[in-house]
Amino acid sequence: MDGKVFIGGGGEGYKDKQGLSLKYANRHGLIAGATGTGKTVTLQILAEGFANAGVPVFLSDVKGDLSGLAAAGSETFKLHQAFTDRAEQIGFDDYIYESFPVTFWDLFGDRGHPVRTTVSEMGPLLLARLMELTEAQEGVLNIAFRLADQKGLPLLDLKDLQSLLVWLGENRGEIALRYGNVSVHSIGAIQRRLLVLENQGASNLFGEPALDLMDIMHVGADGRGQINVLAADKLMGAPRLYATFLLWLLSELFEELPEVGDSDKPKLVFFFDEAHLLFDGAPKALVDKVEQVARLIRSKGVGVYFVTQNPDDIPEDILGQLGNRVQHALRAFTARDRKALKMASETYRPNPRFDTEAAIREVGVGEAVTSMLMKKGVPGIVERTLIRPPSSQLGPLGLSERRAVMAASPMAGKYDQLKDRRSAYEILKERADKAAAAAQDAEAKEEEMSVAEREFSSARRYSGARVRRSSSRTLRVRADDTFGEAMTKMVVKELSGTTGRRIVRGVLGGLFKGR
Repeated sequence: MDGKVFIGGGGEGYKDKQGLSLKYANRHGLIAGATGTGKTVTLQILAEGFANAGVPVFLSDVKGDLSGLAAAGSETFKLHQAFTDRAEQIGFDDYIYESFPVTFWDLFGDRGHPVRTTVSEMGPLLLARLMELTEAQEGVLNIAFRLADQKGLPLLDLKDLQSLLVWLGENRGEIALRYGNVSVHSIGAIQRRLLVLENQGASNLFGEPALDLMDIMHVGADGRGQINVLAADKLMGAPRLYATFLLWLLSELFEELPEVGDSDKPKLVFFFDEAHLLFDGAPKALVDKVEQVARLIRSKGVGVYFVTQNPDDIPEDILGQLGNRVQHALRAFTARDRKALKMASETYRPNPRFDTEAAIREVGVGEAVTSMLMKKGVPGIVERTLIRPPSSQLGPLGLSERRAVMAASPMAGKYDQLKDRRSAYEILKERADKAAAAAQDAEAKEEEMSVAEREFSSARRYSGARVRRSSSRTLRVRADDTFGEAMTKMVVKELSGTTGRRIVRGVLGGLFKGR
């Protein structure tokens, strides 16, 4: 299909080809449906279609199944016959098995190339969300970031932020005069949250070299877009970290990419799997930020596709911006489920051939209700669609195959070694060491002066005692002695002592030395 990503067959007998227009692919989209209805396969075939159209893709692999994009499907696969039968049924005449250019990424660096950012790039808003801080604690974190900018303290990793918070606590009295109260309790709470993040593996996320956005927007010499697969099966153990990282990546794309306006195809398509994790318990400020990014990032040529179980997992203001929709089956076991099903059906442009609400409830595995944007961005009529089979391997790659793909990747070696350049931690440590050395020198000098003062005082006391003893002896001179006789006796007595002998030796020695 020229200018479209082929999705599957619709209409009577599923013979009408259904596709997603590349021109409107940056208008975002939704893939929804209950567990086991085929969302992952839909995500896989959309990634294949965009890659073949020369559009880079970034997606998270929550269950590990999407690593199969790097390998071609096989005729020995148990579903081979079912795939070929479906391809024939929907008119997919050029269906072949093929592999796709895949780059594996992993925040933990185990099942993909390490992907990092810096604390400064993450920013206080997302960090506060990541650590679940209160309003007061978030205020202290904002003060810390402001002071880091003012004092030239780069915040690259968690130890930089931790050392800055220690410095903030030590100088809180002075800082409070300008920025308001900085509570020791708030600083302690943030430090404890940072410790929790470290235990969850967030220390692997923060540092350098930071991810270069151009490395996820590569188009190969064969004209196919690169598919970036983020290993998220382990990351799902820290769902807030997972959601915050993907939101950061979206925010960075929004900040860094230039405006492109309307183009023939997107510059990047971003799939946000398990999207409900982004909004569960999120403060209004964060939801507003997501809405802003979703509304404006399409002008940067980026399409965002949310993948979730139920459309009502997405806030209404954001849901209204998702023009391309693939709705797999929804279950209606409870009153809440029935209400959600009814609301989901009402968001589609009706088709006179069937009841949309009933269709969403009845479609089988691998089948969906779809609606894509048409000319001028007008939503298309809803259609029951049989999703096309994937060309790549259905299911995960083996560990050895994954490692082979990583070794052949152009990203091999670029991000593997962590770099620890001079930043806030080192700068504050140097200042603390200099201050400690200066204090030690001052203490030593003070001790020296104290010793000198004690010696001087002792000498003065000794001299005073000698003077007093000499005066006493003078007063005890017999009254019948003349003044000259008394002085002579006193001098002779003094010279007969140790000091006197030393003086005589000095005088005589000087005389003989002169001769």
